[in-house]
Amino acid sequence: MSSNILSYVGWTFLPNIVTGWIQSIYYGITIRAGDPKPQPGTPRYIKHRRRIHIAVIVIYLLYTIYEADHTLRQEGDFYQDLDLPVDVDEKKIKARFRRLAAIYHPDKAVNPEEHANAEVYFVKLKSAQDTLTDTTKRWAYERFGPDVLAWQHVSSILDYLLVGVQTVAPLYGGSIAVMVLLGLFGYLQWGRYWRYLIFACLALVEYHTLTRPYWSPMLTKVVNPFVTTFTSHPPILPFQFLALAHKATFTFFIALGQLSPLFAPQDRPASNSSTGLDEQQLQRLEQMVQSTEMETQRLLALEMAPLVGDEAGQNDMKGRVREWLVQNTIRADPQVRDAMGRAMAKRRVGAPAGARPVAT
Repeated sequence: MSSNILSYVGWTFLPNIVTGWIQSIYYGITIRAGDPKPQPGTPRYIKHRRRIHIAVIVIYLLYTIYEADHTLRQEGDFYQDLDLPVDVDEKKIKARFRRLAAIYHPDKAVNPEEHANAEVYFVKLKSAQDTLTDTTKRWAYERFGPDVLAWQHVSSILDYLLVGVQTVAPLYGGSIAVMVLLGLFGYLQWGRYWRYLIFACLALVEYHTLTRPYWSPMLTKVVNPFVTTFTSHPPILPFQFLALAHKATFTFFIALGQLSPLFAPQDRPASNSSTGLDEQQLQRLEQMVQSTEMETQRLLALEMAPLVGDEAGQNDMKGRVREWLVQNTIRADPQVRDAMGRAMAKRRVGAPAGARPVAT
């Protein structure tokens, strides 16, 4: 429960923090030193943040599902404890238990600490053997997990099923009540259809998994063949499959709530708001121009410092600067060069200076 709470709390602030870090790193790598970076509020900045935020949410969603699967693997199951396949028969289960009991019996421990650990492990093996050799308990264990060992006054499959449904019903009832209540207050509007559809599919899959004497075909023909063929993952039991389905569904709902503002259509800003934004940009641009002008004057004064008091030198410097501006700025302008070319073309070839251009 504590890990679930931490996971849900992490969803509230981690994606935004990680998005900001990644965006800063992205600008530091893709934008050269000295070039201006997109400022918050600009269209380019918003587009980059939106794409990075979507990627972060999707990756965190996949990581949350992986974390849930890793936790289940760490906890293990009775088949892994006995190192047996999921389709093993009762005879092989008893033979395997006898072999392991001869190795890990507490009486073979040397010191008290090893004896205590061996006793705990032996009790675990004994519980696995007793559960898997009992047809009814094995059916209940595969669908509801190790919690069935604590259930009392149950002896048949129907008893286990009724108790199991009672443990699952609050999850679905509370989830539906929360979704309806939030919908009445105007929340969770975006993607509402997909939420209810996925929730209904989850309920249908769980109903089919719990009420059938055989494992779900989705598990036996799709999931387990894939994970056992392409990974070192052991076969997934029905109760583990349902636990992952619960985690994936509710985590997807949280991710969908964070993705909705990113995919929802954005309203166009009103004319007064856009005017205010333009005024802010103009003020910012004016401040940049003023700071640039002040910096230019400071650099010019620094360059002219050796010529202070020397009017002839200053006049010569001003003339050279004026000539440089004419040569490199005015005459380099394409329009000026085209006008000079047209003027030269109109003059008679070889005509003396001051001759009138040829009439066209």
